[in-house]
Amino acid sequence: MTYDRLVCANCAAPVSEGRCPVCRANRERLQQEGPFGGLSPVALLALLVILVAAVALLAHQTA
Repeated sequence: MTYDRLVCANCAAPVSEGRCPVCRANRERLQQEGPFGGLSPVALLALLVILVAAVALLAHQTA
């Protein structure tokens, strides 16, 4: 999830606006996490399994 859709529980404003210190801190944290920061561990594991299956399939087809 991107921070432009989040609403701050402290000030009830969008986090992307950064109206209060809590918004600004969370906005900064979300920007530093990178593209995979918002994904859950289960989603990352599923992506890893799909990647391994795709590599195994390609290895099987080329052999």
